[in-house]
Amino acid sequence: MNKKTIFSGMRPTGKLHLGHLVGALQNWTELQREYKCIFGIVDWHALMGEYENSESIKDNILDMAIDWLSCGIDPKESTIFVQSDVPEHLELYMFFSCFTPLGWLERNPTYKEQLREIKTRDLHTYAFLGYPVLQAADILLYKAQAVPIGEDQLPHIELTREISRRFNYLYKSDIFEDCKAILTKTPRLLGLDGRKMSKSYDNTINLSDSKEVVEKKVNTMFTDPKRLRLNDPGHPDVCNVFSYYSVFSPDKRQDVCAWCTKAEKGCTECKKILSQEILKVLAPIQEKRAIFLKDKDRVRDILCEGAKNARVIAQKTIAEVKDKVFGKL
Repeated sequence: MNKKTIFSGMRPTGKLHLGHLVGALQNWTELQREYKCIFGIVDWHALMGEYENSESIKDNILDMAIDWLSCGIDPKESTIFVQSDVPEHLELYMFFSCFTPLGWLERNPTYKEQLREIKTRDLHTYAFLGYPVLQAADILLYKAQAVPIGEDQLPHIELTREISRRFNYLYKSDIFEDCKAILTKTPRLLGLDGRKMSKSYDNTINLSDSKEVVEKKVNTMFTDPKRLRLNDPGHPDVCNVFSYYSVFSPDKRQDVCAWCTKAEKGCTECKKILSQEILKVLAPIQEKRAIFLKDKDRVRDILCEGAKNARVIAQKTIAEVKDKVFGKL
């Protein structure tokens, strides 16, 4: 039986963190057994936000590939490649840009949120407004039937459906079909400060962080604001530290709830225990990271082979699109 295709990608804008692990990578490693998986390191998307500091993207690409492989993405089961190594992404983006109304992009909630939250970069650009169109091209280039995402990305999937339907309508085509979202089972992991975990907000615990850095970061975590003294009973339902226990050490959840609500342990001790639980999760990943870091040529070869395989599919789709739009020569 032919496997259905899924596509997903990440922007190489910095170190991968725990949010990537539980929100995407753990899901990807499971999906690659059931689906034909195509995973892109989407450097064009990175450039849209980092055009003033583009020199770091190259290093981030290799670092991201190493993290993916260390977390269990298997190049024998999945296609792993760099977006700019497959020029057909921009070609399909151009086709879609011609007929995507500005209103569809301007109402995108993620676009509006990033303009509101990110003050360190100027994102009021033509390219950044259009990044959901490039996302649609990324997905439809491989005719992916599904995309693993978080709930905050659902509007992008809906926009991708609208673009594919508009293409099919305008050019009397059935090239593209609707793709569905595969939502991760893990709820969104908040950052250290209680906001969305994001490299842009500098509130992450990275997969490559050392023991000392993890302990230092966890110690700064936002906790129950109503618990002012050690003997005050805590409220785990509003504590960010407790939410991390639920994800990284669920077997300790009842114990944590008990010692917090009965004021048996303070927040500082609770954070120290959490640090050790997180380090247990990171240990096998960091062991594999160390191996790949010693053999970067192997990682480059995996990306090169992935791009070759991706282009075979991409070129076929672009040929079909050109036939529909321009007609056969």
